[in-house]
Amino acid sequence: MYEHLVVFKFNTNITPAKQQELLGQLLGFQDRIPGILDISAGLNVTEEKENIHGYTLGLRVTFDSLVSLRSYGPHPVHQEFVKSLDGLLENVIVVDYPKV
Repeated sequence: MYEHLVVFKFNTNITPAKQQELLGQLLGFQDRIPGILDISAGLNVTEEKENIHGYTLGLRVTFDSLVSLRSYGPHPVHQEFVKSLDGLLENVIVVDYPKV
C-alpha cells in the first residue's frame, strides 16, 4: 500500500464555497478512480497558527499498490480536478510513501 499526501495553499481569490466544492470533488475520487482503498480530506482547523503557512486543505489517499498510485496522476478524473485548480493555487506540497 502507498500513501499520497497533499496540502493545498490557495491564493486570495478562492472563496470558502469554492474550497468546499473542491473538497467534495476530492472525496468523490474513491468511487471514480481504481486502486484507492481509502481517502480522507478536509479543511485545516489546526490551532497551531504559526505552522499553517497558508495551507488550508489537506488530502490523504491510500492506494493498493505503486501501480495504482502511478496511474492516479494521469487518470482523467484527477486531471479534471487539476484543471479546476487553474488560477487558484499559490502552492501545493505532495508526499508519497509506502505504508509500513
